[in-house]
Amino acid sequence: MMKKMLAMILALVMSLSLVACGGGEDAPADDGADAPEVEEAVLKTVTDGVLTVATSPDFAPYEFYAIDANGEPQLAGFDMALAQYIADYLGLTLEVVPMDFDGTIMELGNKNVDLALAGYSPDPEREDLMDFSDVYITGGQSFVCTQTNKDQFPDLAAANNPDYSIGAQIGSIQAGLAQEHTPDADIIEMSKVTDLVAELVSGKMDGAFIETMVAESYAKSYPELCIALEVPYDAEGSVVGVSKGNAELLAGVNEAIAAALADGSMAKFVEEANELANGEIIEGLVD
Repeated sequence: MMKKMLAMILALVMSLSLVACGGGEDAPADDGADAPEVEEAVLKTVTDGVLTVATSPDFAPYEFYAIDANGEPQLAGFDMALAQYIADYLGLTLEVVPMDFDGTIMELGNKNVDLALAGYSPDPEREDLMDFSDVYITGGQSFVCTQTNKDQFPDLAAANNPDYSIGAQIGSIQAGLAQEHTPDADIIEMSKVTDLVAELVSGKMDGAFIETMVAESYAKSYPELCIALEVPYDAEGSVVGVSKGNAELLAGVNEAIAAALADGSMAKFVEEANELANGEIIEGLVD
């Protein structure tokens, strides 16, 4: 009798073990319903939850300081509006760091910032320092002089003269264009476009290479300026500089740009920036 009871108990234990281990024929298949969810990839930025953006605020209507109703300078321009749009799209807080133009390239190359919006063209010489977003606005390049000396420049070849001083912004596409089209001239590179304009207006500089929309903005404020010539350039258009190798961030920026173009936001940003650029502004760094 005892042997039969032990055998029954042993059989019951084995049966329960099979059920617990899922080894029985009637054990339900694991449908994964209780499996833990896989977390979505989190964007990597210099500071968690923050999109750090370098800019050079001397490039109206791209980026500049607009004077508000209280007389205070506020960062403005369609690059700044786009930066905010991208940050909002990605669910990040925007932090803008103003600096000279060549500094934006260096800081982005050193990965001290996540993005740079400073009227960048997709110059192949910068590809080792940054990744390029898709183009978010198309533009052009111009040769600028004053109304009084525009007859001296019927074409770019006329500007290639050692007697002429020709300006461009340090580290910019325009500096490369100056070297390409006026190598024999006295090329002067300056950190700010405002300095170039001041030199032109004062007669200390004969001509300068400036991005077309920027030149048009300055010409409204300085009627003595003349956009004398269109400068050929294969890669017309502006891109966002993205920290090199951050594929997730680059993809997110491109999605945001596509959305801004599709919903009309980018066109609105450009319109508003041009209106502000015609008012009281400061171009250059503000302490």
